[in-house]
Amino acid sequence: MEGVNPEILRDICIMKMPFGKYEGTVLADLPVSYLEWFQRQGMPKGKLGMQLATIYEIKINGLMELLIPIRMSLKNR
Repeated sequence: MEGVNPEILRDICIMKMPFGKYEGTVLADLPVSYLEWFQRQGMPKGKLGMQLATIYEIKINGLMELLIPIRMSLKNR
């Protein structure tokens, strides 16, 4: 995903869903079915919506390996 801000990818690996069925789940760990539901219903406004849209695109395009080095660096802290 060319042009994606690394800060956004890092945030997706840290931030937890603040509400709903998957409240407390790290955004990167949300199931595709939940992200697809948001895609159909409309993503939330603001930063959270952008983050959910980004992880949705990552997952549907099979790009989860982009997050591996970020998650490893977070784990080693």
